[in-house]
Amino acid sequence: MPTNLRGRNLLTLKDFTPEEIMYLLELAKELKTKKRLGIHNEVLKGKNVVLLFEKTSTRTRCAFEVAALDEGAHVTFLSNSQMGKKESLEDTAKVLGRFYDGIEFRGYKQETVELLAKHSGVPVWNGLTDLYHPTQILADLMTVREYVHKPLNKVKFVYCGDARNNMGNSLMIGCAKMGMEFVALAPKALWPSDELVSEMNLVCAETGGKITLSESIDDVKGADVIYTDVWVSMGEEAQFEERIKLLTPYRVTMDMLKKTENPDVIFLHCLPSFHDTETAVGMEIYNKYGITEMEVTDEVFRSKHSKVFDEAENRMHTIKAVMVATLNG
Repeated sequence: MPTNLRGRNLLTLKDFTPEEIMYLLELAKELKTKKRLGIHNEVLKGKNVVLLFEKTSTRTRCAFEVAALDEGAHVTFLSNSQMGKKESLEDTAKVLGRFYDGIEFRGYKQETVELLAKHSGVPVWNGLTDLYHPTQILADLMTVREYVHKPLNKVKFVYCGDARNNMGNSLMIGCAKMGMEFVALAPKALWPSDELVSEMNLVCAETGGKITLSESIDDVKGADVIYTDVWVSMGEEAQFEERIKLLTPYRVTMDMLKKTENPDVIFLHCLPSFHDTETAVGMEIYNKYGITEMEVTDEVFRSKHSKVFDEAENRMHTIKAVMVATLNG
């Protein structure tokens, strides 16, 4: 049967079947090709979308704005609303649902995006919360398909670092859904929750995927993808010293890539990345802790293995696919 996602929310990839995720990836591929050829069908002409931001952003905001405008939609960026201040979430959702055809939310609580979806009456898209980052995972899967020349269900995907943050959670979900081998390489204190692991193991029983939690760097052997994220998420800056001690052994280095024994292994990162001191935060960390690199070395970040900027571009194409599929069908 044809896949029809019109009217659907994207709150977490747990809500989507492997076939629906693959449909979005194929649609993103088609839309990327059309954009490269200068073809814009403007299938969202006459649509209005609002972007609600509690957290700062580069890729998420830009990807949503450019993707919407490419297809003819009008965009409102809203970072100073009365939501949760002088107006309840429920009331705000009902108002925005009268004005807009779709709502994107990037903020702190998963509960917020779920309430927006419950009360707005229009498709709501999760641009990042404390638990999940589904639009990023679609871009990651798209990039893996472009650079790893085997079916997704034959791919070994290793995530290094804080495996119980929104990226660790979401990557495990995406890999389980697509039948991939997922390895969370992290200190045990930063493993994903037992509840989520159990839930995804049930998914793997249906898709053929596999989940491994490990503290051993040797488990990168055979990896097709090495992925990492910042060691400290927004709002957790007070934990820098503790995280540096915990996670330095899991920094992605060229030695780690060599341990995969795969000359074609690719490196991915959702960005921004602390791979040098060319940022205010990077310099602050250097001055305080004496390190010039955190989750990945500059050598790896700039190497032939790194596909991080292709991955960043794919945020736009996959987000466009989500909006086209859920607003236009």
